[in-house]
Amino acid sequence: MSQRAIIYSEKTPEWYDIKRAREVMEAYNSGASSNQPADPFVACSIIPAGSGSYRDFSYIAPDLPEYTSENCVACMECVQNCPDSAIWGRVITPDGLEQTITAFTGEEQELVRGQLVQTTKFWKTYQKKHEARADSPPGAWFGIFVDPTKCKGCGECVVACGDHKALHMIKKTRDNLPDFFSLWEFYKKSPETPAEYINPKLKVDLMLNADTNQYVGGAGSCMGCGETSALRQLLAIVYSQVGHKYGIVANTGCNTVYGSTYPYNPYRAPWVNSLFENAATVAMGIRARWDQIGKEDHQLLVLGGDGSMLDIGFQALSRMLASGMNIKAVVLDTQVYSNTGGQTSTATFVGQDAKMSIHGSSVAGKQERRKEIGNIAMMHPHTFVAQTVGPMINHFYKAVEQALAFNGPALINIYTTCQPEHQVADDQSCARAVAAVESRAFPVFIYNPDKGPTLASRLSLQGNPSVERDWHRRRNRDGSEELLDFIYFARGEGRFAKQFDKEGKASAVLMRSMQDRLDNWRLLQELAGITNVDQSQELAKGASSR
Repeated sequence: MSQRAIIYSEKTPEWYDIKRAREVMEAYNSGASSNQPADPFVACSIIPAGSGSYRDFSYIAPDLPEYTSENCVACMECVQNCPDSAIWGRVITPDGLEQTITAFTGEEQELVRGQLVQTTKFWKTYQKKHEARADSPPGAWFGIFVDPTKCKGCGECVVACGDHKALHMIKKTRDNLPDFFSLWEFYKKSPETPAEYINPKLKVDLMLNADTNQYVGGAGSCMGCGETSALRQLLAIVYSQVGHKYGIVANTGCNTVYGSTYPYNPYRAPWVNSLFENAATVAMGIRARWDQIGKEDHQLLVLGGDGSMLDIGFQALSRMLASGMNIKAVVLDTQVYSNTGGQTSTATFVGQDAKMSIHGSSVAGKQERRKEIGNIAMMHPHTFVAQTVGPMINHFYKAVEQALAFNGPALINIYTTCQPEHQVADDQSCARAVAAVESRAFPVFIYNPDKGPTLASRLSLQGNPSVERDWHRRRNRDGSEELLDFIYFARGEGRFAKQFDKEGKASAVLMRSMQDRLDNWRLLQELAGITNVDQSQELAKGASSR
C-alpha cells in the first residue's frame, strides 16, 4: 500500500497507466468492490498518488457547512483545520469573476455572487493601494467553497471559525446538495488565487496556493480526525519549502490505514509503508541512497504515532536521531494506540482510561507516568526538536520550517486528538489541542541546536500562555478568571470521566497526573532559563516558615 516504484525511481514505470487507475476508482465509486479484476497497481502494492480525489462521501455525510459570506474576514482558519481537504478559500479578481461566471446559469450566478465577499484583507486594503498606484493589483473578492464529495460533516470548520460565525452546519437534503455541487464547480473552473494576493509571510494563507494541497482528502479517517488536519498542514509547508522534492516513510498505524484504503490514496507525495517499528531505519536506508545519487536537497519525512515511535519503534527512532542523517521524524501524538482500539502507550497520561489500563475498582486507569519524547530527543546529539499543535498555525509552520532548514535529524511531536479514544465530539480536534497547550498537558516548544551552546539559548517556550507561571489563567468575557490547569483539561475529555466523583471532585490519581504535568512544565522552564514566579514564591514561603 505504497508508491514504492515512484519513491525509488526517476521514471514513471511503463505499466503506470493512469487511465486504468481511473477505471479502477470509478468502478469502486459505482459499487464494484471486490468484483474488480486484479490490476498492475495492487500487484506491486502501489496506489497511484492523489487517487483519493476520486472518492465520493456526498452520499454518506449527513451535514454540510453553510457559508455566510458577510460574516467572513478571510482568516482561513476553517481551511487550515479541515481534516478532509473539503473546504477551500479563493481570491478572485473582478475580471476573473466575470470571465468564469458566464459559464453558469442565471440562478447559479446569483448563488455564486452570494458566496463572495469584499473583505478588508483582500478588497479594501488592495483597492486602497490600487487607487494610489495603478500598477498595484486591485481589490479582489474572497469566498469559501465546500467540496461535497470530501466533506464528512464533522463540523470542525465551524469550531475553527469561532466568533466570526461565517459557517454553520445544516442538514444535507436533496434540495440543497445541488447548490453545493454548483458552487464547487465554480471553484474548480475559476482562476487560481493570483500570487500577488498570497503573502508568504502570512502562513495562514499558505493554502490559497492550490499546489500546497498535497493531501487531497478521500481518506478513510474518522470524522474530525486530528491527525489528518496536522498532516495536511505539514505537507503544505513542506511543499512550500521544497516543492516535490520530498518523500515519506510511514510506520504502520492509523495514518497508513486511512491513507491507503484501496484504491484511495490521499497523498500527492510519494510514500512507502514499513512495519510498525522500523520506519526510522528504512528512512536511513533511503536517505543514504538519496545522498549517494545526488539527492541531498530532497527532504525525507518518517511518520508514525506515539505507539510506533515511543514504544516498539523507539530504539529505531533513537538510532536515527543519533546518526546525524538529514531525516525529519514526525510523531502524531494521540497518547493511545488508536489503530488497535485505544490501547495505552508510554505517551498516555496518568489516570487515562484505555485498553490495557482499564479504570476499575483496584486500578484507576493508567498509572505509569508519560514518556516525554520531546525531552528525550533533546538529549540526542545535534538534533532539532519541536512540540507543536496544528491550530497554533504560526507556531506549527515556524517549527516545521526551522526543522526543514536544520542540517541534520529533527523530531516534530504534534498533539493530535483522537476523537473516539479521547471520547470527545467530532468537531473538537482543534479546540482540544489548544486546551492541551493552555493546560500544560502538552507544552509547545522549539529546540534548535544552532541557536547557541546552552540549553537555555537553544530552547524556546514561546507560544505557551503565562510562560513564567505554573498555570495559565484565562480572563472570561464577564471579567472572571478561570484556572486552566490539568484538571480543567481532563474535565473536557471522556477518557478521564471516571476520575471525577458525583460532585465533580478530581480523584487522587488525577491529582497525581496534574502534578506530573506541572513537574514536566517546570523542568522545561528550568531548561529554557525561565524563572517560575509561582515556584519562587513557593520556595520563599517554605524557607520563611522554617
